[in-house]
Amino acid sequence: MDVQKLKQLLKREESEKLDFKAELHLVTESDKKELVKDVSAMANTRGGRGHIIFGVEDKTKRILGIDPKAFQEEQIQQIIYNRTDPPVPISIDMVPYEGKTLAVLTIYRSQHAPHQILQTGAFYIRRGSTTDFARRSELASMMQENGLMTFETVAVKNATPDDLDFEPIKAFFKSMDISTQQPQMALLEAFGFVSHKGNGEYSPTIGGLLLFGKKPQIYLPQCFVSITQGDTTEILTGNILSLLSQGSQRVQAAVGHNFPMEAFEEALANALVHRDYLDLSRGVSVDIKERSIEIVNPGAVTQGSKVYLHMKECMPERRNAWLYQRLISMDEKRRFIKSGIGMSRIREAFKDIGPVKFVNLGKQNSFKVVLPR
Repeated sequence: MDVQKLKQLLKREESEKLDFKAELHLVTESDKKELVKDVSAMANTRGGRGHIIFGVEDKTKRILGIDPKAFQEEQIQQIIYNRTDPPVPISIDMVPYEGKTLAVLTIYRSQHAPHQILQTGAFYIRRGSTTDFARRSELASMMQENGLMTFETVAVKNATPDDLDFEPIKAFFKSMDISTQQPQMALLEAFGFVSHKGNGEYSPTIGGLLLFGKKPQIYLPQCFVSITQGDTTEILTGNILSLLSQGSQRVQAAVGHNFPMEAFEEALANALVHRDYLDLSRGVSVDIKERSIEIVNPGAVTQGSKVYLHMKECMPERRNAWLYQRLISMDEKRRFIKSGIGMSRIREAFKDIGPVKFVNLGKQNSFKVVLPR
């Protein structure tokens, strides 16, 4: 941390990854808990490094300075390491600024979230400039992103194998050169499409319903696509392949044939396969406007927090790899084998129409694609 970097941070307002504090108190146990809570919250929040700058008045950003003797890096690291599981990696820098000294506590981007407070068992996250308890869906997303769980293989206990459509299941196994007239439950379980409940009974998994469900929205209310045009909104339901086909047909009917539908289909496929399915409150939305079509899916990209993503060949880190791998084999039209390879193909398809925008909405946990008309 140098003076130039510090100046850049001081120009910004408090946010998920930046906090200003006048001073540091570590006298009481309550003081220590407050510090650990703020540090773990930044580590649990998407984005890059976080910073807490001490010696700055938080409302006015007036430079107050600190006493360097009060900042013993070894003591602060011990407090944080002994109270978080897994420990949060940090560093502390003393930076001279305007004749005073500021302390910058850097919270490094974590690959091991969620970090828990050992004394209370709580998990925290940043919402704007405040620290708050992490919700269940946020914890699940962190665990999925860091490889601690695969949500697709979780059983949907109230569902039964009758909720699955076995015709596409047979086609899937045929594409894998697995010959069977009626797939046995053990085979479905091996592929993660069902889970054994005991007593010879099985339940479909979340992934099984998303891929082969007859009416997955009964158990997974987030499994829908809303298409809005003017004052009219239509809700499409079904499994992922059905939603992709229905959505493409509706948009084709709305925009006509002078529109790069293959590129739209690729963008919608990306939205469906890489969305955050742990967010139960929303589906994928398509808004048909006079000059653009906007596709928004729940789930911000996990790499960085830039608003506009200027990517040419590389897609952000993939979410829901389990779903993606199976959709490649299932989709006879090969629409998913293209999805996620790069954004340049979509841009190229619209080069004579206008610029395509990829917008990462970190605070809303959403990702938006704006296609010009």
